[in-house]
Order: sequence, then C-alpha cells, then structure tokens
Amino acid sequence: MKRMLLVYLIMSCCATFITPLFPLYSEHYQMNSLQITILFAVYAAILLPTLLVVGAKGSAWGLKRVLRCSIWISIASTLLFLGSFDVWMLYAARILEGIAYGSFTGTAAAFLIKQISPNKVSTAIKLSGATILIGFGLGPAITGLILQYLHLQPLRVPFWFLLVMLITSLVILETLPKHEDSLMQKPVKTKISLGVPNSIRSHFWSFAALPIFTVFTIQGIALSLIPSFVRNVIHTSNLAFSGIIILLLLGGGALAQFVPWPSHPVSRMRFGILLLAIGSWGIVFAGLTANLLWVWASIFIQAIGGGWTFQVALRFASQLPKPEERPRVISAFYLCAYSGFIIPPIGVGVLTQFFSLNFSLIILNLFAALIVIYVLIYSVKFNRYYSKVTVEETQVKNEKTLLSREAAASFETEPGTETSNQRKTLSYDEKNADFDFRKAIQEIKRGTLHPKASLEHGDRIINDREFREVLSALIKNGKILEADEPMDD
Repeated sequence: MKRMLLVYLIMSCCATFITPLFPLYSEHYQMNSLQITILFAVYAAILLPTLLVVGAKGSAWGLKRVLRCSIWISIASTLLFLGSFDVWMLYAARILEGIAYGSFTGTAAAFLIKQISPNKVSTAIKLSGATILIGFGLGPAITGLILQYLHLQPLRVPFWFLLVMLITSLVILETLPKHEDSLMQKPVKTKISLGVPNSIRSHFWSFAALPIFTVFTIQGIALSLIPSFVRNVIHTSNLAFSGIIILLLLGGGALAQFVPWPSHPVSRMRFGILLLAIGSWGIVFAGLTANLLWVWASIFIQAIGGGWTFQVALRFASQLPKPEERPRVISAFYLCAYSGFIIPPIGVGVLTQFFSLNFSLIILNLFAALIVIYVLIYSVKFNRYYSKVTVEETQVKNEKTLLSREAAASFETEPGTETSNQRKTLSYDEKNADFDFRKAIQEIKRGTLHPKASLEHGDRIINDREFREVLSALIKNGKILEADEPMDD
C-alpha cells in the first residue's frame, strides 16, 4: 500500500505542478487572464471524459497497464512543456496531462484496493484521499521554491525535476503485483456510465458529489488565481510565496483529516463545508484590504473546511455502495470533483473581463453559498438515513461475530471426542483408543478437565464426554476415592 500511495503522491504533484508558472507564461507569451484560466481549466475538461471512459473500461483493459500508460503520457506532457516555444504547445501539454491524470484516477482506486486485504480498504481510501491533497499542494510548492532560488531557465528547469519524479513513479509501479482478474471473469462488454446505484443515487449526489464539487470549485479558483492574486493584491514578488500558500491550502487540508473532532461524519461535513465557505469569503475580504494576515488566516480556515469536506464525502462515496460497486462510485466521485475545475474558473475568467477580480470572486462565492445552504438542509434527511444504515450494519456485524464464535466453539474438541465431521459409527474401543482413563480421573479430581464437545447420540455407545461426566459424579458421591491405579474397561 505504501508504494502505491507514493505513486499517488507523485501523480498528484504533476496535476498542479504548473500552477506557479502561470504568471510567467502570461508575461512570456502575453496571455490575458481568460487565456490563463482556460489553460488551467482545459486540463479538467479533458480529464473528465477520460475518467469516465477509463473508470468503466479500466478493469477490462488491465489496471496496471492503464496506470503504466498514464505515467508515460504524463512524461510526454512534461517533455512537451520542456520544449515549448508557442502557446499551442502549452495547451497540448495540458491536454496530455488531463488524459494522463484522468486515466490514473479512473483506475488507481481499484488497483489500490486489490493490493490490500478487505479489512484495510477503508483505511486505504482515507489515506489515498489525504495523499492526493498533499500532492496537489506539494507540486506548486516545489515549483515555487525552484523558481525563487535556482534562477535558471524558470520555464524549463522545474520540468526536469518533474521528469525525474515521474520516472521514479514508473519504477515503483513496476514493483507492484498485477492482481488482475482472470480472462473468464473479465466482462466482455462494459457500459460507459457513472455507475451510481439507484439505491444510493439521491444521497450520493446531494451529500457526496455536490460537496466535493464545491470543494474543488472554491479551491480550484484559488489554485488558478493565487499566483496573480499574490503579485497584484498582496504586492510581493516572491515566487515561492504562492506555492507555499497552495501547500497550506491543500496540504493543510490533508493534515486536518487526522484531527479526531468532530467524530460523527455528518457533523464533520456540516462544520467542514461551513469553514470552506467562511475561508473563501475571507479571501475576498483579504483582496479588498490587501491584508497579508487575512490571506493566511483565510487560507488556513479554508484548508480545514476543504479537508474535512473532502474526507467525509470520500468516506460516503466508498461506504454507501456495495463492495463490488465501490470502484465505479469512487470514479464518479472524482468525476464530480474535477468538474469543479471547469465552469467556475472559466466563469471568473470571463467575469474579470468586465468586473474586478474581487467582484468576480463575490459572484462565485454567492453561487457557492447556495450550494452550502442546500447541503446543510439536506444533511438533516441524510443524518436519519445514515443513522438507520449504521444501526443495521452494526446488528449484522454483531450477528456475524456471534455466528463465527459459535462455529469456532463447535469445532473445539477434546482428544478422542467425536465432532460433527466424524459421522461414522465407531465401536467403544475405537472411540476410546486414545483415552487415558487414569489421567481423566486425576484431571477430574484436580478440576482441570473441561469437556467442550457436544454429545453424540448415534448408536448410544457411551462416548468420552459421557464417561467423564459419570466419573465426575462418582467422585463427588465418594464412590471413587483414589485414582492411583489404572482402571479396567
């Protein structure tokens, strides 16, 4: 699991690695804010259909094969960035990266689940979600530090580092076993769909898909606008500053997932999405006041809210469906998440052609506030449903545990005792061939003999347990005083 999570981390770094370079591309190629926003959003626009197709077909194609291809496509994208000399090459590289990460996301969860035992699935999914957020934050931080302190070909050198990381992830992937299904088990024809079962569709869309869409919408805008926001509003030229802010936003969200309070998932979702909204409004206020302290505080609050919302939404996406439906539902979950990267950022890019950046953010935050209100209202209905499901699951689990204990107890036998697996009729000598009568009497007198086998009726020949009970009764009544000599049959 650790090796696969490391691959997760590297591929997530790739997804946001370019973010601090947006202002440099804007200056170098004379791109306006709308073009920069589209450069960011085209990645998600290509990622979504790729995720939908690969999520449905990945198992038939071979999970490890798809993951391997996704890394190679990401390497091709990195090489295109390295050799870029025109704007179209940037868009082409982003399209390739969208295909790469869409293919990776569509199969990585299913491949990770195959690498571990069933009792560790929930832990693996939780860690994968945290790893993705850390990777999203770590990518821009690495790029920002390289740009600020190396001062060497800023549009080229960062991608050499990224290339080394991708080759490392490819090597790690090859060390993992395939765990592919046999050809007989692979479906001949798979329908391309979101794969959300009807039984959980309403709850999934309202309390998992919509919250994660909101998270990626608000944080996606932060990712695309923070570099320009830092330069034009905060008035700092430190290129590492924007990367560190993004790391705090996303990496802090990952760390917030390990805070135990609030423990109830519905309450955690309510607090999380509220903090997410508060943090986004704080960023708007920071833009109006050009206050650096407000920037850090708002990012911190938004990080906690985004981390909790991401964690609980992913938990419900993996917990609500049946185990065999889980991989496709998780793919649908990420499809909704990355949808937040498309329309809202482009909308802000369009709005900034007519209004100021801060007024554009206010319009977007009003839209997000409506979603937050709906999720909070729906949480009342979902809480009743989730409580009922949790109680039923607990009852089923307790019943299974009780049955397992009873089954285990039924197979615990003393030497020479018949069990349910020994149904043939035995003679008295055959039944007691390995029975030491002298030892039995001594054990009875010491109180250390505890027969556990059930009484076998069969041909009514006395068995070991019956004999021991008779001996115990005789000793209690004083009929047998000593057991120093062996007894006859």
